Amino acid sequence: MNKLIPYGRQWIDDEDIKAVVDVLKSDYLTTGPKVSEFEERLAEYTGAKYAVAFSNGTSALHGACFAAGISEGDEVITTPITFAASANCALYVGALPVFADICSDTYNIDPSDIADKITSRTKAIIPVDFTGQPCDLDRIMEIAKKYNLIVIEDAAHSIGATYKGRNIGSIADMTTFSFHPVKTITTGEGGAVTTNSRKLYEKLILFRSHGITRDENKLVNVQEGPWFYEQQFLGYNYRLTDIQAALGISQLKKLDKFVRLRRGLARQYNEAFKNEEGLILPYQNAEGNSAWHIYAVQLNTEKIRIGRKEFFMELQEQGIRANVHYIPVYYHPYYKMLGYKKGICPNAEALYERILTLPLFAKLEQGEIEYVIENTRAIINKNKN
Repeated sequence: MNKLIPYGRQWIDDEDIKAVVDVLKSDYLTTGPKVSEFEERLAEYTGAKYAVAFSNGTSALHGACFAAGISEGDEVITTPITFAASANCALYVGALPVFADICSDTYNIDPSDIADKITSRTKAIIPVDFTGQPCDLDRIMEIAKKYNLIVIEDAAHSIGATYKGRNIGSIADMTTFSFHPVKTITTGEGGAVTTNSRKLYEKLILFRSHGITRDENKLVNVQEGPWFYEQQFLGYNYRLTDIQAALGISQLKKLDKFVRLRRGLARQYNEAFKNEEGLILPYQNAEGNSAWHIYAVQLNTEKIRIGRKEFFMELQEQGIRANVHYIPVYYHPYYKMLGYKKGICPNAEALYERILTLPLFAKLEQGEIEYVIENTRAIINKNKN
């Protein structure tokens, strides 16, 4: 096989391209009617009352932290097995990220460790649906209720997933999404927050647009004329464009198809590797509700005599661009500078030593997945203990 196989990529078709071109020919390029339509359709899909589109998943997390009232001196509990944005968003508002360990089977944040990490300064919990597998939301919401905390679910991986029959996006106080090209659907760059709270929704709307309002019912000063607007707090320019929203609307129509294809590909991997002692396969619950954003295996180092780096490089030599999700957030130099040290989340650290992400995306062709399986098996077989 001559072409490279990435670990993830977007699926753009002619319908998507036409939707974008139609906006380019219209009167609105930046925030206009397509953004509102995208928000309405996202809210409808997830079952949330409100959705607010953002420029990316990180700005969505930042906005959610602001809307939650998190500020200087507060603590926010999250997982270290995630992209840095899940913790950085707490720093953006002056709060301190506190890392709770993961469950060794699901790789998601451990509710018991969340409870152990709560202090008088804890303000929020940011669970991450790692790989597209929803967290134990019932237990997390129960803990949050007990301690009067807000839950911001980072669902960058899990759009299209369900939790006990409910769509992700309708359960937590706020749920954030990312529409980066490697995610299940894309707007190029983009993100969103869904919520059932009108109060949080109104804060999010203002935050993503400089803290500025034109709503005469919310003005502090007397309206001087139809042109009048006022900045009521320090917000940001985190707006999505109509160009991106048009792509998002088109992609949303295909979301269920994309998730179905991803689940089918994950089943192929599971069937192919079920007897491979050199691999520990990803967790699956009985509900089968994961959106399968990534397919992350562990190398069983007791059964094979090859390290993760060597395994990674051998795949790459065959044109298979595997990845590693994720370096524990507090391993990064910036977090070390803040005083975080190794040893605080032993399950997460053990996982990081052995985890490897194989290619998985909706447009992965049958010949490509067979090629990945064949080469993965070959590496295992020549390195068995």
